[in-house]
Amino acid sequence: MEKRSHYFFAVRIPEHTKLVMRDHMEKIKEMIPFSRWVHYQDLHITLAFLGGAPPDKLTEADKNVRNALSDETALKLNINKLGFFGSVTSPRVFWADTEESTHLQTIRKKVFSACEQAGFQLETRPFRPHITLARKWMGEHPFQNDMLKLWEKLQPMPLSFDAIDVVLYQTHLNKTPKYEAINIYPLTHKHIK
Repeated sequence: MEKRSHYFFAVRIPEHTKLVMRDHMEKIKEMIPFSRWVHYQDLHITLAFLGGAPPDKLTEADKNVRNALSDETALKLNINKLGFFGSVTSPRVFWADTEESTHLQTIRKKVFSACEQAGFQLETRPFRPHITLARKWMGEHPFQNDMLKLWEKLQPMPLSFDAIDVVLYQTHLNKTPKYEAINIYPLTHKHIK
């Protein structure tokens, strides 16, 4: 029996970037022990996590987000380093970071507001754009901050990609990859900053 689905809005990572990330993750995995690594097809930047969403609220959020993003343009993002959430010695989430982008912050605010207007109670912590790579440290020794320098060795220059759409994903916990794109919200291609 499948657990109740969760839904979230996210920036989709393009396929060619996911493949580069997959190769980097394979190398990182050999040196940094986390118990659960994200399938490369599931890589994304979460904008708003809805949780288990009633159909009427989901329909309203879909409509609101589509309207909110109707005049938004595509943007260039740069993956430039690794980071973590949780304990310094035993992180719970290991992620890749993107360089600061005011355009991404604007898109996130629009998506977040559109979901709130549909009646969703969302996470109130400040938005920290990231791409989750793995969860739950399981090393025999404490995590070392030097491990974060691995990214610079694998990717000396930032890994750039064009974010051309936002996606509403549904989670399927019994599948791999586990995120299914339900709706796509194209960001117009007038110009990429």
